[in-house]
Amino acid sequence: MDLAEDESVDAPIGIFDSGFGGLTVARAAVDLMPNEDIVYLGDTDRAPYGEKTIAQVREYALQCLDRLVAHGVKALLIACNTASSAVLRDARERYEVPVIDVITPAARRAPLATRNGRIGVICTEATARSRSYDDALAAVPGITLTTQACPRFVDFVENGVTSGPELEQVAREYLAPIQEAGCDTLILGCTHYPLLAGLVSYVLGDGVTLISSSEECARASYSTLRREGILHTEAREPSRYFLTTGNAERFERLGRRLMEGFVHDVHSVGVAESPLGDHAVVRG
Repeated sequence: MDLAEDESVDAPIGIFDSGFGGLTVARAAVDLMPNEDIVYLGDTDRAPYGEKTIAQVREYALQCLDRLVAHGVKALLIACNTASSAVLRDARERYEVPVIDVITPAARRAPLATRNGRIGVICTEATARSRSYDDALAAVPGITLTTQACPRFVDFVENGVTSGPELEQVAREYLAPIQEAGCDTLILGCTHYPLLAGLVSYVLGDGVTLISSSEECARASYSTLRREGILHTEAREPSRYFLTTGNAERFERLGRRLMEGFVHDVHSVGVAESPLGDHAVVRG
């Protein structure tokens, strides 16, 4: 392995989301790749993306991805279904590093899990409008897809609410079409939704298999880094660095609550600033 390859292996993984949901991808990635440095950027100042136009999402997402690439990441994880819908093709043409989305891996996994060919996907309104999951599953024979937008789920999670009677009532209303369609497999098509997996499973029952787009993205990332020869396999003390375009204190407080202490060292940044401002990633 030459020096350039060594430097590539040691570079961090960049993870981008519109807000907090992508933390589920970050945690899944850490579980699978414990030796990797990670730089996470949440665009909380402009979240949620789910109600914005595809053009707006594309503009915001590329600004954030540009910032991560400028920092020298070795791979990009678009940890947001809405952003993946809007910007994946552009991102793969724009950047030289591997770009992994959350839609494609989940769409590959779901047909392997279903027993009756009826698959549901719950997602944001923008992801539903994009029909990204329809396109991803179009070539799979014998699949019937039922898509349900669940916009209020993101609001609950972003406010730290993951249980309670009001949320359960909302969940029952959102999930009714999935039940009526007889789906035996459900894609959690927003990276916020794994934080509601217990509630969703409770409402739908044990007969419905949940597919986490976050976990599938992490698995795809592991496979990609290994295939590219840039997976850090040696034991080391990695760095975890969290950036937000919003309030850093709120991000860290809510991130710790939702992710059980996983989030730390949060800094507030502007996407037009130089990479990481005055804060350097310290490697272990």
